[in-house]
Amino acid sequence: MHELINWLLTTMNAMGYPGIFILMAMESSIIPVPSELVMPPAGYLANQGQMNIWIAILMGTAGSLVGAYANYFTARWLGRPLVLKYGKYVWITEEKFSKVESFFLKHGEISTFIGRLLPVIRHLISIPAGLAGMNHFRFSLYTLVGAGMWCTILAWIGYFIGKEQALILKYSHQAIIGVLLFSAILIAVYVWKQKRAKAC
Repeated sequence: MHELINWLLTTMNAMGYPGIFILMAMESSIIPVPSELVMPPAGYLANQGQMNIWIAILMGTAGSLVGAYANYFTARWLGRPLVLKYGKYVWITEEKFSKVESFFLKHGEISTFIGRLLPVIRHLISIPAGLAGMNHFRFSLYTLVGAGMWCTILAWIGYFIGKEQALILKYSHQAIIGVLLFSAILIAVYVWKQKRAKAC
């Protein structure tokens, strides 16, 4: 882990902001580059005066959006026909797919936003959005907001903690727990408002 963080620091120091952009684009697609090991080193470099933290956050967020676009447009252009044609072989019937599609069309905004904050899910949430044909503007907006929040949290962790990998992992895990609690509360409020709207 120590060697990996040092490599990331060296890479970002050499590549600058484009390095953050590329690594976060990879992280947001299906390539498993943990954002917890990309943005904190960028925050550390900002603390050392080698980067501007706001530009680093901006590049990380933009990279996340581009990586999400890769999944979104692939699923939108190629995914639906493939699912309908071959899904029956893995028990995905057209009826089941229609239910998932309908759910995402109704609740795609909150699903995309919360999905961008959660480990593992953030790599995959763009795929159902593309499959369901979620509105492109709304997809982009909620992806930017969710990714921007996560990049900001991680960058400031690196800014205040430095490059101590144990502390970075500790506070990154605490940030994940905080995000999970925030997401649970947000979902509860959303469900309550949906039920209240139906009752009215």
